[in-house]
Amino acid sequence: MLELAILGFLYDSPLHGYALRKRISALTGHVHPVAESTLYPAIKRLEKAGLLARTTQPGSVAAPRHVLTLTEEGGRELRRRLAEPARRDITDENRWFTVLAFLRHLDDAAAQAAVLRRRLAFLEEPASFFYDGDRPLRAEELDDPFRRGVLTIARATSRAELSWLRETIGSLDG
Repeated sequence: MLELAILGFLYDSPLHGYALRKRISALTGHVHPVAESTLYPAIKRLEKAGLLARTTQPGSVAAPRHVLTLTEEGGRELRRRLAEPARRDITDENRWFTVLAFLRHLDDAAAQAAVLRRRLAFLEEPASFFYDGDRPLRAEELDDPFRRGVLTIARATSRAELSWLRETIGSLDG
């Protein structure tokens, strides 16, 4: 997901590493803080693969800045990753939010809708955080107020997302 976030933010505009790190942290920071020791190796991998280009610009008061730009190949790779997200990118909420943050860069409304349909299908599957054998438990079946809270909050969030997904798919299908 870090690579997808790098590609997505650079699709928006060229950035230097510090600004890129701040934007990624704003998107995923509370869940997955981005350390320099993680970000810069990922940037180097993407640069080596020809997906990013680096230029040096003079700093206004400090050392020169390295500005990162997405290459044409990087733009194609971003769109490919958005059009074909892995199952984990659909089912993991934090990874899903990263996909969703950049899905607008996929120019084809039908392709956008196809990705949203995958998330919709996942959310429509019966699931719970707590089970009785193989049977998912509902909030109303739990005596534990804290576990009931988990399920109540998850249900409200899922309902809101389901509503948004259906509405957005409908508008994309136009």
